Amino acid sequence: MNPSVETLRATFGSAIGRAVESCGDTIVYVERAALLEMMSWLRDTPGQQYDYLVDVTAVEYRDRERPLELVYNLRSLERRADLRVKVELEPGGDLTVDSIVPLWRGADWLEREVYDMFGIAFRGHPDLRRILMWETYAEGHPLRKDFPLRGRFSRAEQVRQALTANPEAHYSLEELSIAAAYDELPPDMRERLRRGERGKIPYSE
Repeated sequence: MNPSVETLRATFGSAIGRAVESCGDTIVYVERAALLEMMSWLRDTPGQQYDYLVDVTAVEYRDRERPLELVYNLRSLERRADLRVKVELEPGGDLTVDSIVPLWRGADWLEREVYDMFGIAFRGHPDLRRILMWETYAEGHPLRKDFPLRGRFSRAEQVRQALTANPEAHYSLEELSIAAAYDELPPDMRERLRRGERGKIPYSE
């Protein structure tokens, strides 16, 4: 097992829960109150130096007392060591966890995706809003186990909401100006962009 686990237990005591080895990966569970401090310690402490945030995601299981888990995958580039950190949450309880964006800027969109798909909120996040579903999406969080396969609303209601939506209200003036510039491109360039051939367009254009 990754030696970081015992060092974590010696440093944070009861805030560190069980640790397991799965398919060669070490997984350690931590209490949510200690998460931010512990992640900072893992990143900055000599001998640990988990300086690369690989991913932030979540998973919900069936038939568990605390089935919702927030998952962080960390890697120490210098030591070539990996560690998976998990926080257990109760789906019907408080789903607020400290954001780690102050430690890894790359967590920004990852936390937004977890918020969007699972409903976990991140305290201190600089811009916590949906990233895959639109801002006015009212059917819940699509990757939760209690989410209906076809959504909570009828097809007719989903179509009605899509037709009455005002997406421009959720974009900045800068974003809208970029979208408007698309119409000013030559027709052949617009067609290539539409077909996903942007990599073939010379910089001179």
